[in-house]
Amino acid sequence: MGIAEAAPPPEEYPPIVKGASLLIAYQLKNRRVLLIGGGVVASGRLFFLLESGAHVTIVAPSPLEPSIAHRLTTNADDITWHDRDYTGRSDPIIVDDFVMVLTAIDNNPLSREVCYMAREKHIPVNVADVPPECDFYFGAQLRRGPLQVMVSTQGQGPKIGAMVRDRVIAALPENVEEAIAGVGELRGELRKRAPGVGGELGQQRMAWMIGMCDSWSLDLMGDFRSEALRNRVLEEGWEKGKKVVGPNDVGQCPSLWAERVIGEYCSRLGGWATVCGFLGGITVGYS
Repeated sequence: MGIAEAAPPPEEYPPIVKGASLLIAYQLKNRRVLLIGGGVVASGRLFFLLESGAHVTIVAPSPLEPSIAHRLTTNADDITWHDRDYTGRSDPIIVDDFVMVLTAIDNNPLSREVCYMAREKHIPVNVADVPPECDFYFGAQLRRGPLQVMVSTQGQGPKIGAMVRDRVIAALPENVEEAIAGVGELRGELRKRAPGVGGELGQQRMAWMIGMCDSWSLDLMGDFRSEALRNRVLEEGWEKGKKVVGPNDVGQCPSLWAERVIGEYCSRLGGWATVCGFLGGITVGYS
């Protein structure tokens, strides 16, 4: 079948509406970032940079905003501080040595100069509160364990972005972090059993994981953190024709709910053999 024959009808393609930002999870672990400024806005930037694992060089005269001074003590290995003003093109610290540059200062001409310097070297730059001189925005962010969400308004309405973020937070299930961690461990175990990148196998892995996520509720996905359960669903599902198995398809022993509730007591009684005998052979499943 040719490409033209395989393509879906044009009306099934979403239209391209230009003007959006490319929202990506940018990896900065152990990479060098230049932050010019030591006030309240710079402190917010520093927080996100440190959480990303970046090494941050700060150029700003004392006194620093209190939280930045605190980070210099608690995260000393991740920060290099130069207690002075940045001087632009004449400064001995050059933008070429960094993968990202940020300014958070009141000196607009200097900020503009730093922006031009970074763009000349194709280095992403953010000038606080000046959207036209930003290659990226921070947006309104939330983080719960492995989950990160950012709401962007293209620099037009930061407060509205924060309001939307708060609504997202309110709608999140309480155990979403456990669900993500559990699915992540299952996906990692699947990759060990079916290694390789791309191609038909990669598509089969993706389809199986999508099916598993559709078949398990968020409340139960955290149970995939159990090695026993991961092995069970992989053996009963993936290994047997790449079948998607639901919570009711994973064996005859008591459910993981029962395991969590009486797990410690069970171990004291000598393991599941004793417990299964105590339950009289009753099979407990998920509803």
